[in-house]
Formats: sequence, structure tokens, C-alpha cells
Amino acid sequence: MHFNSLKVLILKPSSLGDVVQALPVLRSIKRHLPHSEIHWWIDSNLAPLLEGDPDLAGIVRFERRRWARPANLLALIRNLHSLRQVEFDWVIDLQCLARSGAFAWMVNGRLLIGLDEPREGARGLYDIIVPRRSFLTHAVDWYLDVLPALGVPPARDYQWLPPRPQVAATLRQKWPLGAGPWLLLQPGARWLNKRWPVEHFSELVRRLAGWRSDLRFAVLGGAEDTLLGRTIARVDAQRCLDLTGRLSLPEMVEWIRAGTLLVTNDTGPMHVAVAVQTPVVALFGPTEPRRTGPYGQLDSALQTNLDCVPCLRSRCARAGTPCECLQALTPGLAAAAVQKLLETLPVHALSRSVNVAAEPGGVRS
Repeated sequence: MHFNSLKVLILKPSSLGDVVQALPVLRSIKRHLPHSEIHWWIDSNLAPLLEGDPDLAGIVRFERRRWARPANLLALIRNLHSLRQVEFDWVIDLQCLARSGAFAWMVNGRLLIGLDEPREGARGLYDIIVPRRSFLTHAVDWYLDVLPALGVPPARDYQWLPPRPQVAATLRQKWPLGAGPWLLLQPGARWLNKRWPVEHFSELVRRLAGWRSDLRFAVLGGAEDTLLGRTIARVDAQRCLDLTGRLSLPEMVEWIRAGTLLVTNDTGPMHVAVAVQTPVVALFGPTEPRRTGPYGQLDSALQTNLDCVPCLRSRCARAGTPCECLQALTPGLAAAAVQKLLETLPVHALSRSVNVAAEPGGVRS
């Protein structure tokens, strides 16, 4: 095998934050083996995140709904057959669940490596199993731990999420960003008990609007977050821009790159902010920031010290006040964290939206 021209398949189909956190594996392999041919198996809804990526030779779209329909079995077999024809040298499963493990095994690469994730038994299919160093090992570091087993050193000189100047230019045409600081707000999250109360977001806007007259606010989120967006934007219609349900995935990434700071729940856009070097104030409830928090910015993760935190559950089981872990993170605490960060940023960082297309995107660690 000629290692500089080997063929690699990375499996990390979802979710947005997990895919972003896995990108350093791609960057490291490509830096160490620049002539390698790397493909990525990804959920079709997230494929726009990686389309045109300079380090990828191809994207294999995972159609989740088609997998569940027997009528599509023949198409799936054809897809697998075409991948087997590539004759991958390395197949790297970073999802490590039954579906990804089975798919990785059927691709029939020369070496199959995956994480020691016991939930669905996929690790029984791997040639090499990579354990998590400890319960608190961050997901990014766990993903990177596959590299030593492959003889690849982790890289540091790369752009985690390279800029897309054309997308950034389109944003400036749709929404003149101007030169002032933009505070981005991410009120949604897949788990309901990971959502900071929308009333707290609204109060945060009131406090910060009174603190700085030049501060503007943009609310991010999908179509399912439109009610949250409208509620927050009503606080100050002149200074709040509700973008919920209005952005494509690449546009969302470039908005975060353009923003001065992101206040966010524990959700995918938080990891995007880390990847494009936008400072964050992250609001944590049931999850553990040392495992899945903003990599390299853990000092900006806010969390209460209730005895049930972190419970790591998707539903709150606490008696008395539901989701007290997030209710107790007051707007005053969040406002103080935002003010502290904004006061430490250099002047040029407060208006980075003007030159968003030219922003460097190195690694924060």
C-alpha cells in the first residue's frame, strides 16, 4: 500500500455538531498525506456543509429515510457495490452505532477502525477499537485519538471550516451587515431541556441593548425555531434581526463567522462558532461541557452546580422546578459573561463582519 495515495472513507453522518467536531480528523489526514483520496459518509441534509470542501474527494450521501424502506434495498445494494469498487484502504467509523458500523463493515475496506462506543455493538465489527481516555475526554480529542493508530499526527495548521466568500457576499447583499458588533443568539436545541428559556434570551437582549447602543442582535435557528425568533426580536425590532428559518446551512455558517459573539445552547451552531473562531457564551444544563462543550472555549461555558447536573438525559426528571439547571442561569449571569468577553476583544474583532470573506480560520485548542 502506498500511504501517500491511499483511499479513506470517514463515516460521521450526523449531527451538525458531531460532524464539525470530527473535521480535524479529515484535516489531519490530508495534511499528513496530501495525495490521499478522502470521502465522507454524511446525512444528505448536512451534505451542504461539506460540498466543495478542498480536502474531500467525494461525499457519500446517507438517505436516512431510504434505509428504512424495503423498496429501496436494491438502490442501497448498488450504492454499497460502488463503494466496494473503490477499495478503500482505511474506513473510519466515528459514528459507531449499529447502522454506521454495519455500513462500514460492508464497504469492505482493508482496515476498519472505530470508537469504543458500547451502545449498539458496532465495535465488534472493527479491526481497531479506540477507547475514550476518560469520561471527561472531549469528543474532539476522542475522534483525534484514531490518528495515532493510523500513524497520522494531529495537525494544527489548518482551517477547521474554510470560508466561503461567495456565500458571505450573498449574505452582505441580503442583509447589509455594516461595521458594528453583532451578537448572535441561538435559542433552539434538539433536546427541549437543553434550551435556555426564551424569556431569558429576551431579557438578555434588553440588558445588553441598554449597555451598548451600537450592539445589534441576530437570532439564528431553523424553521422550528421561528416562534422563539419572533419572541426575542420583539424586544427591539430596530436592532434585532430574526433569521430563524431563513438561512441555508452554508449561510448559517458564514453568519456565525461574521458575528462578533454567539450566545448559544448546547447545539450544533456552538461547534460551528468554535470552528470559525467566533467567541461563544454557551449555556449548559443536562450535558457535560468538558465532553461536548465549545472546544478551546470551555471557560465560556456557563452551568449551575445543582446536584443533578449533568444528568445527560434528554428529559428532565427533577422534581419541583423542571429544567431548573437552565432556569437558574439568569440573564444577569449571561449578560456579565457577554460583557466580559466583548470588553476583551480587540477593536477589529468587533466589526469582523465587514471582512468576513477574508477571515483566517485557524485552529483554536
